Amino acid sequence: MATNLTADEEAGWFVAQQEQPWWQWLLRRFIASGPIPRHVAFVMDGNRRFAKSKHLGNVIKGHEKGFVQLAKILDWCNRFGIREITVYAFSIENFKRSEDEVSGLMRLAEEKFQKLLNDSEKLDEKRICFRFYGNRSLLSSRLQKLMSDIEKRTEKFDGGRLNVCMPYTSRDEITRSFETIRNHVKEGKVDVDDVSEYFLNILKKCGKFQINESMIDACLDSGCGGTVPDLFIRTSGEHRLSDFLMWQAADTHVYFDDVLWPEFGYYNLCKAILNYQYYRTTVVKISALNVSEYDAPSTTWKMKFSGDDRDLIAIKA
Repeated sequence: MATNLTADEEAGWFVAQQEQPWWQWLLRRFIASGPIPRHVAFVMDGNRRFAKSKHLGNVIKGHEKGFVQLAKILDWCNRFGIREITVYAFSIENFKRSEDEVSGLMRLAEEKFQKLLNDSEKLDEKRICFRFYGNRSLLSSRLQKLMSDIEKRTEKFDGGRLNVCMPYTSRDEITRSFETIRNHVKEGKVDVDDVSEYFLNILKKCGKFQINESMIDACLDSGCGGTVPDLFIRTSGEHRLSDFLMWQAADTHVYFDDVLWPEFGYYNLCKAILNYQYYRTTVVKISALNVSEYDAPSTTWKMKFSGDDRDLIAIKA
């Protein structure tokens, strides 16, 4: 696709579906002959260094360029048939940065989320379901409302899924998962009649509630219909996971690229997918071994979502 975007496209989440250059089309056809990841997670690192290296004068300019590149990458992933994308937009640790940068990022988020809601025609055309992962209580009431409105506006869409992690860390997500379980039990939302006889006997004998991995899965931010990522990509040359999707990415292929996020181009995405294809057999074997080590629990769990309401539902095997 063309690298030059209109002003409206640079400000928004979607770019026009234009004819790709011949080399992009040919490369995509070649790569698509192999397995394509269903879900790709991105750590969008390097925006600040990009701003400094290009002498943009303000690190927020780097984050703006990073957002423009995200819109392009969403389009490229769609062409490859990648159905789900998760992006690490803002870590809870980022609150430790300068007040000017944090407030600038919050203003940028408000602007982009409002722009998304205003692009009603494009939302209906793309039919992308948006979900937000993270501890929203740390954000302003305006941002929280925008995120909730976007989720409600797109919750029935089936053209793909974009998970925006903001503000997020895995440790906080897992902590909140256990707190969700505790509150559900305390408020009587989890019916003890729904659990297996084995767990019920434990409950009667010692008054404790048995928690399994399925229940934690359901109470994570990704429990609202998200899947585990097949491919994890981090840019900027940093070889760290930075507390991102640590629970979900247990068997995910991890790919590090030295390029800064605003310069992560079509060729870089192709290299990452090819790397995934090369190591996919090994990853699948390891995943199968991990699953076979344990017997499946007699009771699994899922989180039923309706707007902002959440109900933990037991499913007997």
